[in-house]
Amino acid sequence: MALTPFNGRIIADCGISFGDEGKGRLIPEIIAELKECTGVGCPVEMVLKVNGGANSGHTCGGLKLNLFPAGVVSEEVPCLGIGAGVVADPRKFIWEAAYIEANGFSVMPRLLIDEKTMLSDVSHRMLDLAWEHYRVNVMGEVSRGSTGRGISPAYCDETAHLQIFYYELLGERAVFARRMKSRLERAAATIRCVCEVDEEKWNSFFDVLTAAELRANAGLVESGRFPREEFDFGRFRGAEPFSFDVEAVVEAYWSAGQQLRANIGDLRERVLSVLDRGRFIVAEFGQSFWLDKRFGFTRSLTASHTCAQEFFNSACVPLCPLHVVGVAKAYDTKVGNHAFITQMADEHPLTRKLKELEYGTSTGRQRMVGWYDAVEKGDALRYAGYDDMMINKLDALSYSGDWNGGELLICTHYIDTDGKPVYHVPRNGAVQERLRPSYIQLPGWSEDISGVRSFAELPANARRYIAAMVKTTLEAAYRGRQLPGCLPNLRYVGVGPLPSQIIRDIPETPELLKLA
Repeated sequence: MALTPFNGRIIADCGISFGDEGKGRLIPEIIAELKECTGVGCPVEMVLKVNGGANSGHTCGGLKLNLFPAGVVSEEVPCLGIGAGVVADPRKFIWEAAYIEANGFSVMPRLLIDEKTMLSDVSHRMLDLAWEHYRVNVMGEVSRGSTGRGISPAYCDETAHLQIFYYELLGERAVFARRMKSRLERAAATIRCVCEVDEEKWNSFFDVLTAAELRANAGLVESGRFPREEFDFGRFRGAEPFSFDVEAVVEAYWSAGQQLRANIGDLRERVLSVLDRGRFIVAEFGQSFWLDKRFGFTRSLTASHTCAQEFFNSACVPLCPLHVVGVAKAYDTKVGNHAFITQMADEHPLTRKLKELEYGTSTGRQRMVGWYDAVEKGDALRYAGYDDMMINKLDALSYSGDWNGGELLICTHYIDTDGKPVYHVPRNGAVQERLRPSYIQLPGWSEDISGVRSFAELPANARRYIAAMVKTTLEAAYRGRQLPGCLPNLRYVGVGPLPSQIIRDIPETPELLKLA
């Protein structure tokens, strides 16, 4: 089909599973499509990071990104925005910018951090580790599997009205130092008295953070761009137990902030200017629908809102037309301890194949893998909405190695303990854990499809599998309701990690439904 026009000048890049769907690769594809269809050399004037912080990872153009939006690889985009809904460590901006620029992309001249973006720091990271300790060792619960980047504690400061904004880096150092001192003392007291962390564990947290950043920034150390001491969190430990070296923390964060002074400003006006001039904004979301702190329901939620409407709260502009692309994989992956109804058996040959591919961008953790869950994707459409879909990693399902023949499964509904069908994801996590999946089976294919660029050239079984994913997703979304006249289309299918490995000529949804 000819690609359908976008419904607005803001295009939201949203995950519709539990994260790790390949959202980062969508952004350069949208930019390339808009350049082709508009004939304008620079139709996208801003890629805006909407939510989260350095806990969300995107891989794009060979870069592994945490804090910067994936628009960094499209150098014609003049503005890389950081919204007010983001919590961001200024030191991380400096480190990641050095990594990006070492790979040949200009980034700092394009960075615009909203003046009301919230500042996160070492105290939040220490609290992140301490709350994990509290859950496991005091409450007796399982670990949430936090990234340790301090995101949830930083958002706690927002709800407690204790946040430090980026505009404070443009003020007086003494005021910033006073505010940071209070934050550090509050965090240390919470870790000792509420989280019940002992002195040995307190000291170990600094080592954990040091090891994590040395691992993440090994290339910068090896190249000589930063000394190892830059990533040594031990220098922030105070002389007394359960204390920070306040001056060392203030100096590190104030110094990083001063390097960003030219990048801090009023994002709202830039957004309105882009829209007034008829240009486009791509909104990049971290995490995904089922990790949203309100829409999601399981233990491993993120601390921010991950649905498209959060763009307007983060950019601080009025509602206007918005086009949402919901991104998923051709199978499912998860990290964390939430229920995984469609999880594949460890001994299945496709499990072994997929696990070779599936590691978290931010944490490096092994992802669990499972069959495509149409109920989850359908509920994301039903309750949050999206205009188009993108499905990635179809190529990973081709037979190879031990996976040399067998059926592919799609979950169409669940079965409860009484044997009754359940057609939507329960909001109660305890209920979800008692469900089992009900599947349809589809034949697989042996062909390597990584070089295919046209839907018609895909093996027949691959085309049927794509159609079945769309059909079952729509059936889950609109069960009990009439199908709308305008259905979401499958806009792109990814058949490999490279920007060129995209199929764009997928038939419109009514044609796919006939094929299914």
